[in-house]
Amino acid sequence: METCIINSPLGFTKIVGDEDGIAAVTVLNDIKCSEEKSIEKITDIIPVELEDCVIQLNEYFEGNRTKFDLKLNPQGTDFQKKLWKELEKIPYGKTVSYLDLSKQLGNIKAIRAVASANGKNPIWIIVPCHRVIGNDASLTGYAGGLHRKKWLLDHESPYKQQTLF
Repeated sequence: METCIINSPLGFTKIVGDEDGIAAVTVLNDIKCSEEKSIEKITDIIPVELEDCVIQLNEYFEGNRTKFDLKLNPQGTDFQKKLWKELEKIPYGKTVSYLDLSKQLGNIKAIRAVASANGKNPIWIIVPCHRVIGNDASLTGYAGGLHRKKWLLDHESPYKQQTLF
């Protein structure tokens, strides 16, 4: 597996994959100042297998990409992979609830399993688990932190908040 770390508007992002596809995209939550210098050096080295992912993530953050076209290879249980495929169907700028996903998977009682599998999604942003919200439209749970979930949903919103001053 190849690895690279890029800087994004939401923090340092680690990408892992190989010729079989992208296995993980994760935001690094706890970077210490002493580690930042070594990370800056790593960002200059992008393995060829990860170049498309880096380009597409940068386009997404710049507001020039609404859909990813990458070969994905996440590791998980059959149920998790099935849910992650459902997540990929959620359109840019839209949200669904955990209950909606349970219904789409054919088992309304699987809401806890859906929430658990959603939380274990290894491919941040590209498999858009941030687009899943509570039944009451609340921003429930997010491995990268609710502030990042809010940022991503605001970034994808067709209604941009303007400042008055």
